Order: sequence, then structure tokens, then C-alpha cells
Amino acid sequence: MRDDLKEETQPKGKRAKEPMPTLEERETRAVLVAVIRDNQNPDTAHEYLDELEFLAETANIRSVRRFTQRLPQPLSKIYVGPGKLEEIALWCKENEIDVAIFDDELSPAQTRNIEQAMPCRIMDRTRLILDIFMSRAQTAYAKTQVELAHNEYMLPRLTGMWTHLERQRGGTGTRGGAGEREIETDRRIVRNRISKLKEDLKKIDRQMAVQRSNRGQMVRVALVGYTNVGKSTLMNLLSKSEVFAENKLFATLDTTVRKVVFDNLPFLMSDTVGFIRKLPTELIESFKSTLDEVREADLLLHVVDISHPGFEDQIAVVKQTLADIGAADKPTFLVFNKIDAYTYTPKEEDDLTPATRENLSLDDLKKSWIAKGNTPCIFISAIDRTGIDKLRSDLYGMVREIHAGRYPFNNFLY
Repeated sequence: MRDDLKEETQPKGKRAKEPMPTLEERETRAVLVAVIRDNQNPDTAHEYLDELEFLAETANIRSVRRFTQRLPQPLSKIYVGPGKLEEIALWCKENEIDVAIFDDELSPAQTRNIEQAMPCRIMDRTRLILDIFMSRAQTAYAKTQVELAHNEYMLPRLTGMWTHLERQRGGTGTRGGAGEREIETDRRIVRNRISKLKEDLKKIDRQMAVQRSNRGQMVRVALVGYTNVGKSTLMNLLSKSEVFAENKLFATLDTTVRKVVFDNLPFLMSDTVGFIRKLPTELIESFKSTLDEVREADLLLHVVDISHPGFEDQIAVVKQTLADIGAADKPTFLVFNKIDAYTYTPKEEDDLTPATRENLSLDDLKKSWIAKGNTPCIFISAIDRTGIDKLRSDLYGMVREIHAGRYPFNNFLY
């Protein structure tokens, strides 16, 4: 793709705006902007902003202030109200802010209108996630998937990247001698690139399908869960491998598959990309092939960060994403991780209000989830290895049951 598609341009003779620093460059200062819907709990909205701030930190962007406004829905033209947008713009100008990050995906029209009012760059949640994915993609497969998602996101937004739309001077054989507008040229370039990337992904998908078929009929276990819940750390413990793990969002993009053997019982374990709220549609589509490991798994280990205040919402997000990729009916084992970091606030003796999740001790929480009984679960800490032996034993029993059903005459192996 042409370099001039990556940054805004100005009419000839005027200096273009400086592009926003990349993830590898100096730390960027930002404000976070969110709309709290009328039917939304303010605490939930602030949890979303906490997550947005963590996303920004992952991209080396430091959040210095948050702006929120309660509205029935974000406004179709400028997301927030005119007065709030003016307040944000003034504060950003006075404090030399580099970028304003919005907690929802902005439409092309919203993006153009807000850019006209703001003295700094603007970015929505989708663009931020895409940038993180672009910085973390290592293999050719991941890079191709992320580039496809980025181009599909940018295609309807190309109009806002030009301020002049000058017609190119045409020659013999061009339409009416006037040539095409630059925006049409760029759209054609991006569409062609999208077509090329889709073809490349089809080829890689065929290669990976062959690789999966060559693994035979071994039992397959896939680690799934919200981003940054400890899947890769758990993968390292169970498979005795060195999968990259880091306390940042989306540390893992490529699916990693390892052969694991428990007491002469072999099976395959895969570590997949983490899910997140408001995961861009473009990424779900482009990463569906990577998630074939999930769709073809015999058992899902759904890893949950029990220390996170919104872990139940995260469970719901993962379940919905699994449904979106056609894996909702897979046998699932809930693994509640990070019990070492779990905290709670006991109720006062004279407090007669109903107990909330924040008032439950770890033992109370364990009892409540175990009592539900609809999904087997276990509570562990991958960091200090609490419960790992029990997890190995339970996982062995589940894999053995699947293996025995597939190979009823091989039970003597275990």
C-alpha cells in the first residue's frame, strides 16, 4: 500500500500534520472519552474505561484524563454533545494532548466531524486494538490477518484522509481526460490489497488444514479466555514449554500447539488469541481461521481471571465470541486463575443490604460456582502453582474419557 495512505495529507504548499508516534516511539499522552448510556451502570462504564486505559498502556500511550457524558446513545454526528466536545477540545489544546481515544468505534462521519473540532489526533477503540495487533504480529500469517483487518477498517474512512480531492491531470485514454480523483485511486488500491490478502489467507489456511490433518486423531484441548487472564502462563506449566507470556493485552496472537503427555496419554494443547469486549468485527472475521483450533478442539479450557472485578462479564464475552465462531457447544472446563490476587471487602455486621460479589470471600465464591454444577470448574494460581496438580488430574480424566470413546480398544495404554 502506498505510504501516503497511512497519514493525512494537506493541499500542496501546506505542511501535512505529523503522524501520531508509532507504538515503538516515545510515550504519547492521551485523554479517554466515553458515553455512559442511560441504561448502563456507571461502574460498568468505568470498568470499560479501565480496560481502555490498559489498552492504551499496551500501546505505550499514557492516559492523563477521562471525559464521560451520560446520554441515551452516542450522538450520530459527534459522539458526545457539542458542549462536551468543546470542553474536551479546549482541555486538549491547553494541555498539549497528543491523542483523544474514544471507547467505541466511531463511524466515518463521526471521525470527520470530531477531527474538525479537535486540536489533536483522534482514535477509537477499534483503531487502538488494530494498532496493538499490528505491533504484536510476528508470523507471516498473523501479519496478513491483521493487515486485512486494518485495510477493511480503513476502506470506508479514506475520505477523511484527504483534504483536497484534487483531480489528477489525465491524458490519452483516461476518462474524459480529467483522470480519477485521488480518493477513488486509493480506494481501488485498498480494495485490490484486500483481495490479495484474502487470497493469501486462503493459501495459508489450506496449508494449516493439512498440518491439522497430519496430527491424526489425537485429542485436542484448546485454551480460550479473555485477554490477559494467564492462558500462556498456564500453557507453559501444563506443556512444559516456553510460550511467550506477558502482563499486557494480546501478548499472544498466533495459535501455539504443543503435544502434552500425562501418564502415557498424549494429547494436543493449543493457546489462542485472547478475546475482549467490543472486539472489532474485522478482527473476528480475519482471525476466524486462526480460531479453527478452537472449533476443532474436543475440549475447551476456559481460563478466567477471578481477581478481575468484572470476571463474570468477561465470561459472557468469551461465551458470545465462541458462539460467533461456531464453538459454543464444545465441552468446557472453567479454570479460575489468579486466586493469589483475589481480594474482597467483608460486610459490616450491621449492614443489612444484600451481599455483592465484592463482599464474597474466595471460599464463598468457590461454593457458589461449584454449586451451579452446569460447568465443571477448578480454582488455581498459575503463578504460585496452587491447584495445578488437581488441574492435571482433572484434565487427565477428561482427556482419557474422550480418548476412550475414540479408541475403545486402546484403554490398556492408561
